[in-house]
Amino acid sequence: MSNGRPAPRQLIVTDKQAVTPNMLRVTLGGPALVDFPPAQDGGYLKLRMAPDHGSNKPVVRTYTIRSQRPVKGGCELDVDFALHTDANGHAGPATDWAVGTSAGEVLEVGGPGLAKPLPPGRDFYLIAGDMTSLPAISVNLAALPAEAKGFAAIEIASGDDAQDLSRPVGVEVIWLVKQPGTRPELLADTMREAGWPNGSVHAWVACEFAAMRHLRAYLREERGLGPDALYISSYWQAGSTEDLHREVKRADLEAVGG
Repeated sequence: MSNGRPAPRQLIVTDKQAVTPNMLRVTLGGPALVDFPPAQDGGYLKLRMAPDHGSNKPVVRTYTIRSQRPVKGGCELDVDFALHTDANGHAGPATDWAVGTSAGEVLEVGGPGLAKPLPPGRDFYLIAGDMTSLPAISVNLAALPAEAKGFAAIEIASGDDAQDLSRPVGVEVIWLVKQPGTRPELLADTMREAGWPNGSVHAWVACEFAAMRHLRAYLREERGLGPDALYISSYWQAGSTEDLHREVKRADLEAVGG
Protein backbone atom coordinates (compact mmCIF):
# COMPACT_ATOMS: atom_id res chain seq x y z
CA MET A 1 0.00 0.00 0.00
CA SER A 2 1.11 3.59 -0.69
CA ASN A 3 -0.77 6.70 0.51
CA GLY A 4 -3.76 4.49 1.20
CA ARG A 5 -3.94 3.30 -2.40
CA PRO A 6 -3.66 -0.33 -3.47
CA ALA A 7 -0.38 -1.27 -5.09
CA PRO A 8 -0.55 -1.51 -8.91
CA ARG A 9 -1.45 -4.92 -10.30
CA GLN A 10 0.39 -6.79 -13.03
CA LEU A 11 -2.38 -7.64 -15.49
CA ILE A 12 -2.15 -9.75 -18.61
CA VAL A 13 -3.65 -8.97 -22.00
CA THR A 14 -5.94 -11.90 -22.80
CA ASP A 15 -7.76 -10.63 -25.88
CA LYS A 16 -8.10 -7.69 -28.27
CA GLN A 17 -10.88 -6.96 -30.73
CA ALA A 18 -12.32 -4.08 -32.73
CA VAL A 19 -15.67 -2.83 -31.42
CA THR A 20 -16.08 -0.33 -34.28
CA PRO A 21 -13.55 1.09 -36.77
CA ASN A 22 -12.32 3.66 -34.23
CA MET A 23 -12.88 1.79 -30.97
CA LEU A 24 -10.60 -1.03 -29.84
CA ARG A 25 -11.34 -3.30 -26.86
CA VAL A 26 -8.49 -4.81 -24.85
CA THR A 27 -9.30 -7.48 -22.26
CA LEU A 28 -7.13 -7.72 -19.16
CA GLY A 29 -6.95 -10.68 -16.82
CA GLY A 30 -4.54 -12.76 -14.81
CA PRO A 31 -3.91 -13.93 -11.23
CA ALA A 32 -3.55 -10.36 -9.93
CA LEU A 33 -7.33 -9.91 -10.35
CA VAL A 34 -8.25 -12.73 -7.97
CA ASP A 35 -9.20 -10.22 -5.24
CA PHE A 36 -10.34 -7.39 -7.51
CA PRO A 37 -13.51 -5.73 -6.16
CA PRO A 38 -16.69 -6.92 -7.91
CA ALA A 39 -19.08 -4.80 -9.98
CA GLN A 40 -16.63 -2.12 -11.12
CA ASP A 41 -18.28 -1.41 -14.50
CA GLY A 42 -17.90 2.31 -15.17
CA GLY A 43 -15.06 2.73 -12.68
CA TYR A 44 -11.60 3.62 -13.90
CA LEU A 45 -8.09 2.22 -14.10
CA LYS A 46 -4.70 3.93 -14.22
CA LEU A 47 -2.75 2.28 -17.02
CA ARG A 48 1.01 2.53 -16.47
CA MET A 49 2.89 2.28 -19.76
CA ALA A 50 6.56 2.49 -20.70
CA PRO A 51 8.28 5.81 -19.83
CA ASP A 52 8.84 8.42 -22.48
CA HIS A 53 12.34 8.68 -23.88
CA GLY A 54 14.63 10.24 -21.29
CA SER A 55 12.27 9.67 -18.37
CA ASN A 56 12.18 7.06 -15.62
CA LYS A 57 8.50 7.60 -14.82
CA PRO A 58 5.83 5.46 -16.47
CA VAL A 59 3.30 7.16 -18.72
CA VAL A 60 -0.01 6.98 -16.83
CA ARG A 61 -3.38 7.24 -18.55
CA THR A 62 -6.89 6.91 -17.12
CA TYR A 63 -9.42 4.58 -18.75
CA THR A 64 -12.92 3.37 -17.94
CA ILE A 65 -13.73 -0.24 -17.11
CA ARG A 66 -16.27 -0.99 -19.84
CA SER A 67 -17.24 -4.30 -18.29
CA GLN A 68 -16.11 -6.78 -15.68
CA ARG A 69 -17.01 -10.45 -15.63
CA PRO A 70 -16.05 -13.37 -13.43
CA VAL A 71 -13.80 -16.11 -14.74
CA LYS A 72 -12.25 -19.07 -13.02
CA GLY A 73 -9.81 -17.79 -10.44
CA GLY A 74 -10.83 -14.14 -10.62
CA CYS A 75 -12.24 -11.85 -13.29
CA GLU A 76 -11.57 -10.13 -16.62
CA LEU A 77 -11.80 -6.43 -17.44
CA ASP A 78 -12.67 -4.91 -20.82
CA VAL A 79 -11.12 -1.52 -21.58
CA ASP A 80 -12.18 0.37 -24.73
CA PHE A 81 -9.75 2.73 -26.49
CA ALA A 82 -10.89 5.51 -28.84
CA LEU A 83 -8.43 5.48 -31.73
CA HIS A 84 -8.31 9.12 -32.72
CA THR A 85 -5.18 11.02 -33.75
CA ASP A 86 -4.23 14.70 -33.66
CA ALA A 87 -4.07 17.06 -36.64
CA ASN A 88 -0.61 15.72 -37.49
CA GLY A 89 -1.75 12.11 -37.47
CA HIS A 90 -0.08 11.32 -34.15
CA ALA A 91 -1.79 9.12 -31.59
CA GLY A 92 -1.29 9.24 -27.84
CA PRO A 93 0.72 6.65 -25.91
CA ALA A 94 -2.35 4.73 -24.76
CA THR A 95 -3.68 4.42 -28.32
CA ASP A 96 -0.25 3.34 -29.54
CA TRP A 97 -0.06 0.76 -26.78
CA ALA A 98 -3.53 -0.64 -27.47
CA VAL A 99 -2.90 -0.95 -31.20
CA GLY A 100 0.45 -2.63 -30.66
CA THR A 101 -0.36 -4.94 -27.77
CA SER A 102 -1.07 -8.65 -28.08
CA ALA A 103 -2.20 -11.51 -25.88
CA GLY A 104 0.30 -12.30 -23.15
CA GLU A 105 1.70 -8.80 -22.67
CA VAL A 106 1.85 -7.65 -19.05
CA LEU A 107 0.60 -4.18 -18.09
CA GLU A 108 0.85 -2.50 -14.70
CA VAL A 109 -2.53 -1.10 -13.66
CA GLY A 110 -3.70 0.96 -10.69
CA GLY A 111 -7.21 1.24 -9.33
CA PRO A 112 -10.11 0.81 -9.49
CA GLY A 113 -11.41 4.33 -9.05
CA LEU A 114 -15.05 5.06 -8.41
CA ALA A 115 -17.58 5.27 -11.23
CA LYS A 116 -19.70 8.38 -11.85
CA PRO A 117 -23.17 6.83 -12.28
CA LEU A 118 -26.45 8.52 -13.01
CA PRO A 119 -28.40 9.09 -9.77
CA PRO A 120 -31.75 7.35 -9.42
CA GLY A 121 -35.17 8.93 -9.30
CA ARG A 122 -34.87 11.78 -11.81
CA ASP A 123 -37.58 12.55 -14.34
CA PHE A 124 -35.15 13.07 -17.20
CA TYR A 125 -31.48 12.44 -17.96
CA LEU A 126 -29.36 14.54 -20.32
CA ILE A 127 -26.12 12.93 -21.46
CA ALA A 128 -23.40 14.37 -23.69
CA GLY A 129 -20.04 12.94 -24.63
CA ASP A 130 -17.69 11.66 -27.28
CA MET A 131 -15.85 8.43 -27.98
CA THR A 132 -13.57 8.85 -24.97
CA SER A 133 -16.57 8.80 -22.64
CA LEU A 134 -18.66 6.33 -24.62
CA PRO A 135 -17.61 3.38 -22.39
CA ALA A 136 -18.85 5.21 -19.27
CA ILE A 137 -22.00 6.39 -21.05
CA SER A 138 -22.71 2.82 -22.16
CA VAL A 139 -22.48 1.54 -18.58
CA ASN A 140 -24.66 4.35 -17.24
CA LEU A 141 -27.41 3.91 -19.81
CA ALA A 142 -27.54 0.15 -19.25
CA ALA A 143 -27.96 0.71 -15.50
CA LEU A 144 -31.03 2.96 -15.81
CA PRO A 145 -34.41 1.49 -14.85
CA ALA A 146 -36.70 0.48 -17.68
CA GLU A 147 -39.04 3.44 -17.13
CA ALA A 148 -36.29 6.09 -17.32
CA LYS A 149 -36.46 8.87 -19.89
CA GLY A 150 -33.62 10.84 -21.38
CA PHE A 151 -31.65 12.21 -24.29
CA ALA A 152 -28.03 11.42 -25.16
CA ALA A 153 -25.86 13.13 -27.77
CA ILE A 154 -22.61 11.34 -28.56
CA GLU A 155 -19.90 12.44 -30.99
CA ILE A 156 -18.24 9.75 -33.09
CA ALA A 157 -15.53 9.82 -35.73
CA SER A 158 -17.54 7.98 -38.39
CA GLY A 159 -21.05 6.67 -38.85
CA ASP A 160 -19.74 3.14 -38.40
CA ASP A 161 -18.69 3.98 -34.83
CA ALA A 162 -22.30 4.07 -33.63
CA GLN A 163 -22.99 1.25 -31.17
CA ASP A 164 -26.16 -0.62 -30.28
CA LEU A 165 -26.38 0.57 -26.69
CA SER A 166 -28.47 -1.16 -24.05
CA ARG A 167 -30.84 1.48 -22.70
CA PRO A 168 -34.48 2.11 -21.73
CA VAL A 169 -36.83 2.69 -24.66
CA GLY A 170 -37.53 6.18 -23.33
CA VAL A 171 -33.92 7.30 -23.77
CA GLU A 172 -33.15 8.73 -27.22
CA VAL A 173 -29.57 8.50 -28.48
CA ILE A 174 -28.31 10.54 -31.40
CA TRP A 175 -24.88 10.16 -32.99
CA LEU A 176 -23.00 13.24 -34.17
CA VAL A 177 -20.34 12.41 -36.78
CA LYS A 178 -17.37 14.79 -36.83
CA GLN A 179 -13.60 14.93 -36.60
CA PRO A 180 -12.52 14.70 -32.95
CA GLY A 181 -11.42 18.05 -31.55
CA THR A 182 -13.38 20.17 -34.03
CA ARG A 183 -16.63 22.16 -33.65
CA PRO A 184 -16.58 22.28 -29.84
CA GLU A 185 -19.97 23.98 -29.77
CA LEU A 186 -21.78 21.05 -31.44
CA LEU A 187 -22.81 19.14 -28.31
CA ALA A 188 -24.15 22.24 -26.55
CA ASP A 189 -26.00 23.39 -29.67
CA THR A 190 -27.54 19.92 -30.03
CA MET A 191 -28.75 20.02 -26.42
CA ARG A 192 -30.33 23.44 -26.95
CA GLU A 193 -32.11 22.31 -30.10
CA ALA A 194 -33.50 19.26 -28.32
CA GLY A 195 -35.42 21.50 -25.91
CA TRP A 196 -35.62 21.46 -22.14
CA PRO A 197 -37.52 18.60 -20.49
CA ASN A 198 -40.11 18.91 -17.74
CA GLY A 199 -39.53 17.72 -14.20
CA SER A 200 -36.31 17.01 -12.37
CA VAL A 201 -33.26 16.83 -14.64
CA HIS A 202 -29.82 15.34 -14.16
CA ALA A 203 -27.11 16.03 -16.73
CA TRP A 204 -23.96 13.94 -17.23
CA VAL A 205 -21.21 15.36 -19.46
CA ALA A 206 -17.72 14.10 -20.30
CA CYS A 207 -15.93 15.17 -23.46
CA GLU A 208 -13.16 17.36 -24.91
CA PHE A 209 -12.22 20.43 -22.84
CA ALA A 210 -13.55 23.18 -25.15
CA ALA A 211 -16.78 21.23 -25.75
CA MET A 212 -17.17 20.80 -22.00
CA ARG A 213 -16.94 24.57 -21.50
CA HIS A 214 -19.73 25.17 -24.03
CA LEU A 215 -21.91 22.60 -22.27
CA ARG A 216 -21.13 24.05 -18.86
CA ALA A 217 -22.17 27.50 -20.04
CA TYR A 218 -25.49 26.06 -21.19
CA LEU A 219 -26.29 23.65 -18.38
CA ARG A 220 -24.88 25.51 -15.39
CA GLU A 221 -25.09 29.16 -16.36
CA GLU A 222 -28.15 29.23 -18.64
CA ARG A 223 -30.17 26.38 -17.13
CA GLY A 224 -28.98 26.75 -13.55
CA LEU A 225 -28.11 23.13 -12.81
CA GLY A 226 -26.19 22.84 -9.55
CA PRO A 227 -23.70 20.17 -8.42
CA ASP A 228 -26.49 17.85 -7.31
CA ALA A 229 -27.94 17.85 -10.85
CA LEU A 230 -24.80 18.05 -13.00
CA TYR A 231 -21.73 15.91 -13.44
CA ILE A 232 -19.37 17.55 -15.91
CA SER A 233 -15.77 16.75 -16.81
CA SER A 234 -13.29 17.07 -19.65
CA TYR A 235 -11.52 13.83 -20.52
CA TRP A 236 -9.03 15.37 -22.95
CA GLN A 237 -8.04 18.58 -24.71
CA ALA A 238 -7.52 18.98 -28.44
CA GLY A 239 -3.90 19.82 -29.29
CA SER A 240 -2.64 19.06 -25.76
CA THR A 241 -1.06 16.22 -23.82
CA GLU A 242 -2.81 14.62 -20.86
CA ASP A 243 -0.34 16.22 -18.44
CA LEU A 244 -0.92 19.71 -19.85
CA HIS A 245 -4.65 19.10 -19.96
CA ARG A 246 -4.58 18.21 -16.29
CA GLU A 247 -3.01 21.58 -15.47
CA VAL A 248 -5.49 23.48 -17.66
CA LYS A 249 -8.37 21.55 -16.13
CA ARG A 250 -7.23 22.37 -12.59
CA ALA A 251 -6.87 26.08 -13.39
CA ASP A 252 -10.29 26.12 -15.06
CA LEU A 253 -11.96 24.51 -12.04
CA GLU A 254 -10.37 27.05 -9.73
CA ALA A 255 -11.53 29.90 -11.98
CA VAL A 256 -15.16 28.78 -11.98
CA GLY A 257 -15.24 27.64 -8.38
CA GLY A 258 -15.28 23.87 -8.98
